[in-house]
Amino acid sequence: MNVLITGGAGYIGSHTAKVMASSTITPVVLDNLCNGHRWAVCWGPFVEGNLSDRELLRNTIKRYSIEAVIHFAGFAYVGESMLKPELYFENNLLNTFNLLEAMRVENVRHIVFSSSCATYGMPKHFPISEDEPQSPVNPYGESKLAVEKMLGWYGKIHGLSWASLRYFNAAGADPDGGLGEAHDPETHLVPLVISAALGRVPEVQVYGTNYETVDGTAVRDYVHVTDLGSAHLAALRYLLDGGESAAFNLGTGSGRSVREIISTTEMITGRKVPVRICGPRPGDPPVLVANVTRAADVLQWRPQYSALESIIETAWQWHRKGVNLSTSQRGGVI
Repeated sequence: MNVLITGGAGYIGSHTAKVMASSTITPVVLDNLCNGHRWAVCWGPFVEGNLSDRELLRNTIKRYSIEAVIHFAGFAYVGESMLKPELYFENNLLNTFNLLEAMRVENVRHIVFSSSCATYGMPKHFPISEDEPQSPVNPYGESKLAVEKMLGWYGKIHGLSWASLRYFNAAGADPDGGLGEAHDPETHLVPLVISAALGRVPEVQVYGTNYETVDGTAVRDYVHVTDLGSAHLAALRYLLDGGESAAFNLGTGSGRSVREIISTTEMITGRKVPVRICGPRPGDPPVLVANVTRAADVLQWRPQYSALESIIETAWQWHRKGVNLSTSQRGGVI
């Protein structure tokens, strides 16, 4: 079958396209390359364009006989969303509406949506289950939650079958070495720590050391990007088999602190990571860890590559090659 992957030239999207192709599904990637890169599209056809182009969406669905959609395309910088919320509501919400309308008109009934744990805001219960109240504290999380609500109404009224996958902290790189993470600007901890180990940045900033955690630094749930790809495949199969529309947390169910990330990177690379201690950032929860019972029970999904050592080893092998954002040979993917 042919599946449309919006944002498939990006970080998680490209890894998911590889997983799809390995299971005899043809990924048809649609991406405008504003953050993704052409070199990351290695499986199936590539359509360059924007979700704002409704005619392109409908023509792509018809041309490739699309049977389902995996939707990654969107902006994902929390800080930027606090400065330019209009970009996030236009790109993440309005353009998703365009996609859903094209699907409705062309009778495509299944979609797997790339959501986020940012929809929970400042949760009160840990580990965080899918039933935790959703109260985003930034426009990025609000835009993801708005799409989830829109999916619910399209399901009730138009019969859309959907799965909303709420990621925790995506990390790591393709174990085969062909794909990896390289944002510009980079905001994710693992590549920042590796860049400091490589001497490409002078230091890694640690925000807060007095949290009530095992070592005083913030704790997050890190999940390997290849495992996220397999979760999208599992969710797609679940929907195609008639599964009920639902949201699923994607994580490991256990947290790792900032200091653990740094010490494990030093152990694997054999290099010292220079650190600068900073004050805690406003709005940063001390702990964000997923309850992943629903994904395990319903989707039969369990992470295979998400041991911290595997995440850092694969990321290290990718980053040490050298990622040049100014060339067409290799670039940042979102």
